[in-house]
Amino acid sequence: MACAFSASTVSSAAAPLASPKVSVSAALQTSLSFPRAFSAGKSSRLAAASSRSARTSNFVARAGGEGDLPLVGNKAPDFEAEAVFDQEFIKVKLSEYIGKKYVILFFYPLDFTFVCPTEITAFSDRYEDFEKINTEILGVSIDSVFSHLAWVQTDRKSGGLGDLKYPLISDVTKSVSKSFGVLIPDQGIALRGLFIIDKEGVIQHSTINNLAIGRSVDETLRTLQALQYVQENPDEVCPAGWKPGEKSMKPDPKGSKEYFSAI
Repeated sequence: MACAFSASTVSSAAAPLASPKVSVSAALQTSLSFPRAFSAGKSSRLAAASSRSARTSNFVARAGGEGDLPLVGNKAPDFEAEAVFDQEFIKVKLSEYIGKKYVILFFYPLDFTFVCPTEITAFSDRYEDFEKINTEILGVSIDSVFSHLAWVQTDRKSGGLGDLKYPLISDVTKSVSKSFGVLIPDQGIALRGLFIIDKEGVIQHSTINNLAIGRSVDETLRTLQALQYVQENPDEVCPAGWKPGEKSMKPDPKGSKEYFSAI
């Protein structure tokens, strides 16, 4: 069931937030406007400061408000749900991570299917890589905690998961899947949605795959590292395929020219 559909992927990412009053349309308008001419001296210094401020805000997206689309740029919808972790039933509340950790929140269609265990175990096997950069991983499906527990208690060679290093959340009410926009209503299961949520609780990246297409742990980690870099360096942006240690870019004509001349 989980693998019999055509493929489609939606991907988006946002840099760190600035003022909560900055909207996407305002940012776009600013990015399309031309700077005013300034005379030498004090005006030039003011122009430079203004340019740096505008450059930063132009690369920060803020969606319209809580509950609006797109989710990227908005606060992640909070939830509290049962989960299985270390073969026990626990409660997970998303807002408890705010101010403490980044979160990788990913949805998958169903327990005891085919593509799903390859993703779930791959994230578990790479858990330490995410832990090193202060990130928690949370998996979600519409199955019950009893189904999750049975799957965890099944050996990998028999199609199970074995022990996992992060919680599997039960969304039997489908409310979490719906709030993140990944629920397929007529089938009652979730698309393969993945969300990177920063320490302020803001969704900074999302991908949504159709049911037959598994996701890449490497690309998720790379995107998270790029997000953390631009949040620590708000006057820089990361070009395509950027990885830690590689050259970033200044988002202005002079800075971008320096980048392109160096590669």
